[in-house]
Amino acid sequence: METTFPRLLRQHANERPMAAAMREKEYGIWQTLTWAEMQHLAAEVAAGLHRAGLGKGMHVVIVGSNRPRLYAASLGVQTLGAVPVPLYQDAVATEYAFPINNADVRFAIVEDQEQVDKMLELREQCPQLAHIYYDDPRGLRNYKEPGLESLDQLMTTGAELVKSHPGFFDQQVDATQPDDVAAMFFTSGTTGNPKGVVHTHRSLLDRSKAGADFDRLTSAEEVLAYLPPAWVGQNIFSYAQWLCCGYVVNCPESAATVSIDLKEVGPTYYFAPPRVFEGMLTSVMIRMEDAGAIKRSMFKSFMDVARRVGPQIMDGKSVGLLDRLLYTLGDWMVYGPLRNNLGISRVRVAYTAGEAIGPDLFTFYRSIGVNLKQLYGSTETAVFVCLQPDHEVHADTVGVPCAGVEIRVDDNGEIMVRSSGLLKEYYKNPQATAEVLTSDGWYHTSDAGFIDSHGHLKIIDRVKDVGRIKGGVHDGAMFAPKYVENKLKFFPHIKEAVAYGDQRDRVCVMINIDFDAVGNWAERQNIPYAGYTDLAQKPEVYDLIQSCVEQVNADLAQDNLLAGSQINRYLVLHKELDADDGELTRTNKVRRGFIAEKYQVLVDALYDGKSEQFIETVVKFEDGRTGSVSATLKLRDAKTYAPVGKAA
Repeated sequence: METTFPRLLRQHANERPMAAAMREKEYGIWQTLTWAEMQHLAAEVAAGLHRAGLGKGMHVVIVGSNRPRLYAASLGVQTLGAVPVPLYQDAVATEYAFPINNADVRFAIVEDQEQVDKMLELREQCPQLAHIYYDDPRGLRNYKEPGLESLDQLMTTGAELVKSHPGFFDQQVDATQPDDVAAMFFTSGTTGNPKGVVHTHRSLLDRSKAGADFDRLTSAEEVLAYLPPAWVGQNIFSYAQWLCCGYVVNCPESAATVSIDLKEVGPTYYFAPPRVFEGMLTSVMIRMEDAGAIKRSMFKSFMDVARRVGPQIMDGKSVGLLDRLLYTLGDWMVYGPLRNNLGISRVRVAYTAGEAIGPDLFTFYRSIGVNLKQLYGSTETAVFVCLQPDHEVHADTVGVPCAGVEIRVDDNGEIMVRSSGLLKEYYKNPQATAEVLTSDGWYHTSDAGFIDSHGHLKIIDRVKDVGRIKGGVHDGAMFAPKYVENKLKFFPHIKEAVAYGDQRDRVCVMINIDFDAVGNWAERQNIPYAGYTDLAQKPEVYDLIQSCVEQVNADLAQDNLLAGSQINRYLVLHKELDADDGELTRTNKVRRGFIAEKYQVLVDALYDGKSEQFIETVVKFEDGRTGSVSATLKLRDAKTYAPVGKAA
């Protein structure tokens, strides 16, 4: 697109100044900001930062939840030709050191006292961090640190400049160009230091418009912005597409009120990673387990109907008259109330991305009338590579290439992408840039997959993770760990799973139970427990998980290609995998290699055939303190099945 983020802001402010741009829930009441007010905030931030010495090409770290004034701050930074660098608000201070030093950051705009404390803690490691501005003043009245100011003070300074130079904002906006750098997003850093992914206004807006055109998005959409702004997916859906389309972005009061706010807003356009959809389904199943016998029976009966015909109805296919009548009745009695209870009754289109979603989980939402679709993309591709057209949605594919995208599959199965949404570079890392971008503009995704007969892309796993079983009855069979893990995570009692098997004679898995779901189940079974570690090792819990594992094995046996990925042995971990302990990325992706090293004794025990293994693990608490968790874990064998079409 031949425009920039600040130009789009000005366009909306000029054409529809009094239309709602954002809403923020504060003290239980929704407050609305118009496009004119957003432009006013951005202009004052830009002017204040200009006076403080921010210039074109400089970087500004922005840390916090989704807040209108932080969005305005990003626009103010971009107005000056500078580059906003959003970082995860739940990261510990030490995780900010590399990005701040790598990008030579002198300015930080943060949400509250928690983030101010982190920035001040970093000053010894990052001496160039001279200016820190905060939005929420609570708890900061007595802070007297040099360079620490409120956003209000910054904007007061900016207002003076805007008043004395009325054309300042327009001059700065006019100077921004589509090929200027618009933002930098740091990767998760699963195998080393994170990399700064550099994107221009053109790349981000080109992909945002392609996605908006694909699903016919308009200014009438309502969006709930509740995921970390540092995640490129959230940034595209609630910032880039917001400015492309001019719809309303709603900011929840806090992470604890998201489910309530979701019901109040009733978004029409909804985006969530699989983990969120898993959590919503788990909450439904817990409530149904607590319901009376009649209600449980009605739910089960109508869900059987939904699973049988719901996806066909959603895809516009014809079904029998009786099934249509039963589904309509089910919609009135079960599916409609369920969608309303989850806050997604007004959703016109919902997307999931970030990692693969289990096919059963995906089908559940489509069966109850939610137009849930998958997309394929990454930080480096500005998200939109493949999208699923309405009435062409398959649980095992991620759709067709969207406008402006070319896809090819290399001989090793790696998916290659070329589009105008690709990253400009990895910041200060020409070697890494050269590794992913070819001289003729193709991007190495590192994902393995293929184009099916319908022209849809199917992802198998990461190229480096797709392995082979070595030895045993499945010698040479393909091993796709992520596929196995996602099938396990469909079950409401399983929160996370880590599968191993490449170059080994069988597949073994470490499992995290979902504490809420299993705890609720245990209470109904009159099983006493004293916390997560105790509950995870109950024999009854192992029996529960065993049934899930063996059901996955039965499903895998139906697929000759992946039958060798059946789970032979498993254990239930004594603690939840946590980003603060380095086991997950900040986007909650499993760091499989790190976990294998950290829990080497458990991996060895699984493959050595042991029935139990003692382990003690260091854990990090939210306040920075460390402690340890120890337990003697049980290890179990699981039943496997002969592949369909082969002799038992």
